[in-house]
Amino acid sequence: MPAAFSDPIWQKPKIALAFERELMAGGTVDAVIVGGGIMGLSTALHAARAGLSVQVLEAGMIGQGASGLNGGQVIPGLKYDPEWLIEHFGRERGEALVDFAASTADAVFDLIRDEKLAVPFARNGWIQAAHTETALTAAANRDRQWRARGADVKLLDQAEIAAITGAKGYLGGWLDRRAGVIDPLSYTMELARVATAAGAKIAERQKVLKLNNEAGLWRVATAGGAELRAKAVVLATNAYTDGLLPGLAQTIVPLHSFQIATAPLPADLAATVLPGGQAVSDSRRILVYYRKSADGRLVLGGRGRMALPSSPADWAHCERALLRLYPVLAGIAIEKRWFGRVAMTPDHLPHLHEPEKGLLAVVGCQGRGVGLMSALGKRMASYLATGDATELPFPLSPIRPIPFHAFRQVGVAATIAWYRMLDAFER
Repeated sequence: MPAAFSDPIWQKPKIALAFERELMAGGTVDAVIVGGGIMGLSTALHAARAGLSVQVLEAGMIGQGASGLNGGQVIPGLKYDPEWLIEHFGRERGEALVDFAASTADAVFDLIRDEKLAVPFARNGWIQAAHTETALTAAANRDRQWRARGADVKLLDQAEIAAITGAKGYLGGWLDRRAGVIDPLSYTMELARVATAAGAKIAERQKVLKLNNEAGLWRVATAGGAELRAKAVVLATNAYTDGLLPGLAQTIVPLHSFQIATAPLPADLAATVLPGGQAVSDSRRILVYYRKSADGRLVLGGRGRMALPSSPADWAHCERALLRLYPVLAGIAIEKRWFGRVAMTPDHLPHLHEPEKGLLAVVGCQGRGVGLMSALGKRMASYLATGDATELPFPLSPIRPIPFHAFRQVGVAATIAWYRMLDAFER
């Protein structure tokens, strides 16, 4: 694929750490973490701070996957509201999970502040925009539940959301001031830096090919010929999960998220497009999400085709959404186009697995991976250090492959096309 057809706005700093030779020498480590994204690096940082010896093995380069390619929205909570979580998980587990969900954006912004991370960010909130009465009713219900728990949230009417977003077509929405935006690639790179400073070792271009349990220790073999032994292994590969752990890849549906970025907006337009710097996700079946970047561009993303893109036309649906929302941007050039991979689970919840003692896996960000995986990594590190499963916000569950998984991608592609048509009728 020509490089021009995957040209992200986020760029590595000119002086960035290289991790290609950071392999533990001999002996046994406490934990090998497979995957150097936000989940893996957060786990590595906190595990190293807890005194564990940690080796991160990344098949590509740090920031190359979805952790460095996402839209950089930092949204607290889960897809489900507090009352559903309590009903589904029971009072004790549900309340703990609600508290965890409420804390996920704090995990990111507190880390940026406390560690003085070189990460462009703004914490001005996130808007869930409603384009139908049904969506507005759902927003009011969500507002009621989080407001009762003291969250800094606000229900927006049609005039308020028009003023805050400058976008066309919304009936109202919900503002969560706990949220914000970051440069996700800078955040991922800085996570790697502070994890290394804490004592974790990170090795890029070390694809793990095989895991074996030998007398209670895990033997980890890589394509580069390295072999390590570890008391525990954490698979933090999410949407890039392969056959390393049988059945795990069949528990998720990987999807492509396509994104575009405009040229920096002129001052007169910048004053009317998201003037307060909030992030937005809309209520459509195939949702669109957008925000402004630190250099004044509008960055917009949404679900794309299942195949790899081959021309700028593959981003046409994003450009149509941009002009539907902001007709005034018709003359503004689209300067960047890129895509990343996200993982969805059938129940829209993260899944934590431990099929064998000391072998852990986490999958399913559901589009909220920046905050969710940052916070979950800290909990995973506590579990590695203590063995106490109550440190985990979600229960450990068996690996349950999706029935007829091989046909699921075809079904998802058809569903996306159908939903996109329905959304078009609701303009």
